Amino acid sequence: MQEQKLPQEEGYVRLSTDGVFLHGNLIIPEPAKGLVVFAHGSGSGRHSPRNQYVARILRDAGLGTLLFDLLTLEEEAEDLISGRQRFDIKMLARRLVGVTDILQSNEKTRRLRLGYFGASTGAAAALVAAAERPEAVGAVVSRGGRPDLAAPVLDRVKAPTLLIVGGEDYPVIEMNRSALAKLKTEKQLVIVPGATHLFEEPGTLEQAARYAGDWFLKHLTT
Repeated sequence: MQEQKLPQEEGYVRLSTDGVFLHGNLIIPEPAKGLVVFAHGSGSGRHSPRNQYVARILRDAGLGTLLFDLLTLEEEAEDLISGRQRFDIKMLARRLVGVTDILQSNEKTRRLRLGYFGASTGAAAALVAAAERPEAVGAVVSRGGRPDLAAPVLDRVKAPTLLIVGGEDYPVIEMNRSALAKLKTEKQLVIVPGATHLFEEPGTLEQAARYAGDWFLKHLTT
């Protein structure tokens, strides 16, 4: 893994995969109980306040975190206009698999059991990648995700999977229930009362982060 420290970005890393360079932030507490890789959703990235908030809660629980941008700057700019890249689940999953392979081969991270935290379309990419790397991925958590977009591979996912949905996010609740029925692994659907799609309501994102932390601690440390 090629690492480059930037004073304004703690744990900055530059990752080469799928023919592009992706930028991320890798922070591993000592001792670490596992490593959670974030797969960001539509119009989001490693600088998202929501993602950073969840990552801090996971690190407080003793988990390492890798937040990285699944798209390059040029792709992000194009996606803002077309919206195509964020729904290219195969491409997003391919890049997540590539990053997973880097982490598995790197001396600093290969000892840590990996989990995926996916949001929106990133949740679908996480599930596809988990199906591709069943030995590497120990748990998946989806927050406000679109696991239905990974329908063709859901029965191949081996990692225990937690689906977290806002109680006011009605269309996505049904999409998650449909995906839950297709999963053949250990699974759970949690609905956070009062939360909409982005979990912007007071206390709802913290609830989701706590559920995620408990799930990762249970499955990455056994």
